[in-house]
Amino acid sequence: MFLISKAEAQIPKEVPHPDNNKPLDLSNPADIIIYIIIPVVFIILFFVWRSKRKKKNK
Repeated sequence: MFLISKAEAQIPKEVPHPDNNKPLDLSNPADIIIYIIIPVVFIILFFVWRSKRKKKNK
């Protein structure tokens, strides 16, 4: 019991942790770019790369 309370005291305040989960703020352009646009671009590029690789192997 003592170790658990001591471990919780070690969480830095500047670093996000599970207690302060905030929803995605879509009014912030940085959040939109980081969490929506970049992953979608990577997924599209993956499928393009995979289709080119399949065509090259045939």
